[in-house]
Amino acid sequence: MANRLANETSPYLLQHKDNPVDWYAWGEEALARARDEDKPILLSIGYSACHWCHVMERESFEDRETAALMNDRFVCIKLDREERPDIDAIYMEACIAMTGHGGWPLNAFLTPDQIPFYAGTYFPPEDRGGLPSWRRVLTGVAQAWDVNRDQIREGGERVAERLAGGAVLRPSQEELDARALDAAVEELRGRYDERHGGFGGAPKFPPASAIEFLLRRGEQEMTGHTLRAMASGGMYDQVGGGFARYSVDDRWLVPHFEKMLYDNALLARAYLHGWQVTGDELLRRVCEETLDWMLREMRGPEGGFYSALDADSEGEEGRFYVWTIAELRSVLGADADAAIAYFGATEGGNFEGRNILTRGDEPPAAIDEIRRRLYETRAERTWPGLDDKRLTAWNALAIAALADAGSALERSDYVDAAVRCTEFVQRDLREADGRLLRSFKDGTAKLNAYLEDHAFLVEALLTLYEATFDPRWFGAARATADAMIERFADEDRGGFFETSSDHERLVTRRKDLEDNPIPAGNSSAAYGLLRLAALTGEHEYERRALGVLRLLHPIAPRQPQAFPHFLQALDFHLATVREVALAGEDTRPLERVVRARFRPHIVLAGGEADGVPLLAGREPVDGRAAAYVCEHFSCQRPVTEPAELEALLD
Repeated sequence: MANRLANETSPYLLQHKDNPVDWYAWGEEALARARDEDKPILLSIGYSACHWCHVMERESFEDRETAALMNDRFVCIKLDREERPDIDAIYMEACIAMTGHGGWPLNAFLTPDQIPFYAGTYFPPEDRGGLPSWRRVLTGVAQAWDVNRDQIREGGERVAERLAGGAVLRPSQEELDARALDAAVEELRGRYDERHGGFGGAPKFPPASAIEFLLRRGEQEMTGHTLRAMASGGMYDQVGGGFARYSVDDRWLVPHFEKMLYDNALLARAYLHGWQVTGDELLRRVCEETLDWMLREMRGPEGGFYSALDADSEGEEGRFYVWTIAELRSVLGADADAAIAYFGATEGGNFEGRNILTRGDEPPAAIDEIRRRLYETRAERTWPGLDDKRLTAWNALAIAALADAGSALERSDYVDAAVRCTEFVQRDLREADGRLLRSFKDGTAKLNAYLEDHAFLVEALLTLYEATFDPRWFGAARATADAMIERFADEDRGGFFETSSDHERLVTRRKDLEDNPIPAGNSSAAYGLLRLAALTGEHEYERRALGVLRLLHPIAPRQPQAFPHFLQALDFHLATVREVALAGEDTRPLERVVRARFRPHIVLAGGEADGVPLLAGREPVDGRAAAYVCEHFSCQRPVTEPAELEALLD
């Protein structure tokens, strides 16, 4: 018989609905029972594409004796970290503090007042590899609660204070200095892997935001090498496009096969900008292949984007993606030898007897046909599980990628997809009063939106406005930014809290600061507000952004891998930003000048002046479309020729 999770919409929670564990979703019913019975809470956190979450479920949560022990001694709560990043962040911080490391599944034991007193990640069913068995952990924690619950409770207030994280930071009065950005570049250079690209050793995560920061600082060697290396390894799907979440080795060969929407949206833009800077056609092709994969495999019927594809199928990690030599020969016939050589496949394979395909130097003449036949054959296999919930923040990243690439590459299908996704978010992920929601599945939207949902959406709406010149997206960006300031701003110390002022009360109210694996809500808020200030001339938006910059600028340059999106915002603030306003009927030749190259220190406005301050009073010149290039709303004389505009922008 199914447990309470059968009533949830999260694909991750639904994966556990048939467990014999008496799971609750996070909510007052479970919390009240813990208080009433004075029982500790067992909070188990994961996400649908998490390989080790599946392993622990099979080994322990599906075992009736283990489940009986859990049910008897604890109030058991299952949590989808992607739906509830606020709760996940609190208890991940606790796990790292207690053990020195974190990850998922995250298993935390809490007092009935939600204070953590023991935490860990994966535990095996028997003692193994230096890890205690899950049953031994359960028994030990239950006994500790029986004997020492008063002592455990005594330290609760101190623990809660430590879990506040970045919320305790105070703003620095040091001057914001561009030399800090140069220092951050050198810090990244010191960690750079000259052989394989990327930063540090295994496992390697794709450093999309660090690449974006380096491109803004004019760096091409580290960025170009890393982009090409990632695109040539097994972490990139050489058949269907799109990137896996990370590489388990240092050379981008063997991926952790799950595919996340957020990685691919961020990487598509990094590849787009890499192409704009270097002219390397491989980078453009990977950008388009990644976005084409998103449109083909990750888009829902209403235009929103799903969250993830699982790593596993048929009970094996990566089974969907790998090939034997015999399979390649069967599918490709006369083209097999050339394809085998190009993809680096061997008889023994490079992954558990099969081959993860990689990219060679010179593709066969029939490479497009080869990929098509492999894709069609692969599509007949058992597919990995799909997490089909739509998250506002991750959809905003997809909107920004599609709008940016669509305008730069003149791909109207990308821009149209961005518009359709935005219409879905604005229509289906808002309350009747306009308040933003977090998650959508099966026709139902729910959960208070977080800072990252608002901040990413502000950035996406501005990018879409610059791609379309549709004033409704500019108006929506302002309205979302205003709501973000009203509901999330810290009036005392600056910056923004992760949760809104009317959010449910948790053990602490944190600030989202580190850009890992996606931009932090504070970094994104700062960047979006700075862009909005440049388009509106309103100092209040800049003042709120400066509140974030003052919190982190002494720290971020020394740890650039942790704060790369923040460093992009700081770079934008310290740069000479030009505001470009286009007026007239056919501005496309002028638009191409702005969009053809990577110009991170420009904001762009055009079309109807409806509610867009930068366009106020801008008129064509002698009936010809004109470009006004301004700084702080002080403009040079308008120009009508693309070459003139190019000269002003260089």
